[in-house]
Amino acid sequence: MSAALRRAERFCERLGLRLPVLLAPMAGACPPALSAAVANAGGLGACGALQMPPPTIADWAAQFRAASPGGFQINLWVPDPPPRRDAEAEARMRAFLGQWGPEVPPEAGDFTPPDFAAQCEAVLAARPVAVSSMMGVFPPDYMARLKAAGILWLATVTTVAEGRAAAAAGADALIAQGAEAGGHRGAFAAQDAERAAVGLFALVPALCDAVDLPVIAAGGIADARTIAAALLLGASAVQVGTGFLRAVESGIAPAWADALASAQPEDTMLTRAFSGRTGRGLANDYVRAAAAPGAPEPAPHPVQRGLTQKMREAAVRGNDITRLQAWAGQAARLAPARPAGEIATGWWDAARNLLG
Repeated sequence: MSAALRRAERFCERLGLRLPVLLAPMAGACPPALSAAVANAGGLGACGALQMPPPTIADWAAQFRAASPGGFQINLWVPDPPPRRDAEAEARMRAFLGQWGPEVPPEAGDFTPPDFAAQCEAVLAARPVAVSSMMGVFPPDYMARLKAAGILWLATVTTVAEGRAAAAAGADALIAQGAEAGGHRGAFAAQDAERAAVGLFALVPALCDAVDLPVIAAGGIADARTIAAALLLGASAVQVGTGFLRAVESGIAPAWADALASAQPEDTMLTRAFSGRTGRGLANDYVRAAAAPGAPEPAPHPVQRGLTQKMREAAVRGNDITRLQAWAGQAARLAPARPAGEIATGWWDAARNLLG
């Protein structure tokens, strides 16, 4: 067995897995059925709990456990400082968004996410195999409670400096999120999400050299080749989001799923136009218009999320790819339209052959 396979095997033993494939915790795109399918195949399911109040977190966990005896992670964002509001800038953004959807009322920018402390308590009560963090590190007291409960902390990092900070804070493993990844960037500081956009295959070996923790590779992984390459570079496992979005159990808008099938790497781009936080998605008409000269600057998170809510909801109802929040990584075209369990096991069987 190669060194890469031995490393992956050790990681699987620690988490009770049969294959080193983790579903990425995509908020709004990780229904229990998708996670259960991945977990039943031997991987790790995932819940993106960003917008979930405590009862919803509990319900998600109950639905998962009714469908699978396997494990899952729950993902939480470490809150940003309170946003600085600018009434005039928000008025310009509301007028711009009115061209793409329903009229946006002034109070839309008052949007607030669920209470983070209450979410933390709900996650402890749900007792997942692991909790993953985005946008920073967990407070020391919460990290201690996770460890006391036997719950692993997987810290999402986008740079070596963030990896070192997460290791010093007590993380059990690092999720190395490359710039290829779809969805929100996990940068600790919002202003670094685009400035320090490090590619996965530069980030993984750098983190492995800098920090003595297992590294989980995330971003641009959607087939056996990319899994094998990540493990050869030192990763102990992979985390896949976009690669599962066309799975039978995903349930995303049909227009989104169809667009992924033909998306080349250059058909995605980084944008703050949906939430105020940088994420990678399909470069549809709205995203391009929001990046054009003269377009208003997006409001900070979570203000921008509130301002775009009506447009995003209308796009889903209308199955309208031109304005849909269609997160996508640069390997989107590789995402297969098959059952998620079949996808995961097929990838791993082929990756094992490549690794010898």
